[in-house]
Amino acid sequence: METTVLGYPRIGGRRELEKATEAFLTGRETRVGLTDTAAALRRETWETLRDAGLSGIPSNTFSLCDHVLDTAVMFNAVPERFADLDGLNAYFAMARGADGIAPLERAKWFDTSYQHLVPELGQGTDLRLVEYKPVLEYLQARSYGIETRPVLLGPLSFLLLSKPAEPGFRPLALLDRLLDAYEQLLEKLHASGANWVQLDEPVLAADRTREELEALRRAYKRLGTRLRRPCVLVSTYFGEIGNALPVLAASPVEAIGLDFAAGPGNKEALAHIGGIGIKTLFAGVIDGRNVWPADLPHAVSLCASLAGLAGNLVVSTSCSLLHVPLDVSADAVAFARQKVDEVVALGRALAENDPVCAPPAMVSL
Repeated sequence: METTVLGYPRIGGRRELEKATEAFLTGRETRVGLTDTAAALRRETWETLRDAGLSGIPSNTFSLCDHVLDTAVMFNAVPERFADLDGLNAYFAMARGADGIAPLERAKWFDTSYQHLVPELGQGTDLRLVEYKPVLEYLQARSYGIETRPVLLGPLSFLLLSKPAEPGFRPLALLDRLLDAYEQLLEKLHASGANWVQLDEPVLAADRTREELEALRRAYKRLGTRLRRPCVLVSTYFGEIGNALPVLAASPVEAIGLDFAAGPGNKEALAHIGGIGIKTLFAGVIDGRNVWPADLPHAVSLCASLAGLAGNLVVSTSCSLLHVPLDVSADAVAFARQKVDEVVALGRALAENDPVCAPPAMVSL
């Protein structure tokens, strides 16, 4: 039984990232010192997840500030007012502002307490791949002997979470230009040896318009039919995905992730469409949002009921563990580290009693 989590806290057990970032911004730490701290935190996370017994480990879930901002920078969605800045200076100016330069707006990350930066997109935004952070982090993990699954914010979510840079502009109009960049990134990951990639589409946990569903169909038809790419997991969370499920089920991707904690109706929706065929289902049965221990017998029963609705099943958290504290040594609650143990325990229980399915084929196209 394959087990994974969709993401992990970034800050470090002793808030190392926060301290290193503030030291850098106040001139008490060099750029090298900050990047060294970041690299050490990434390695600690991957080794923690590996040693816990997870069979699937995510990468590119780390950020110096915000993963939506990272995506904007990676695809050159940098507003003109930051043009005279470069590197980390531009990055932190977009997040916090600089002398006479307003930062990007912040917005709630759906119904969580986390806040993300809001990209600004206009007709003149030159969307293209200019940075290779997911590739570099994948290669960093592999240098430690750890195979990972790079995680990206999906193209539909990136566009729908952005704001127009000028009145009347619709960011969704940039979809084809953005997909060119995603295709290039997937090819780079494939060439680097990545077997799987995770594209997060949390915006699907809401009713989408016909135009948005057509954009979803076009996006994953293009990405899914790309020959030189890793296997694609489209991960949704924070609720029931409703009318987007048939679109994803018909797309040429290898796996779909569903949140069965915030979206219990996803099971009935799966059954209603007759399942997702030979695709792998990443079943989000361990709640990534609260600190209470999981009801493992209930999770075992839920996984068993999903067995006939997909070709393979992977036990997962319902969403990234970014939204819970990192660790605790008490039995009464379950923080991120304890939720990893719950995922592993659930996978073992399923495998020992009645394996729900065989593990998915980790084959790159």
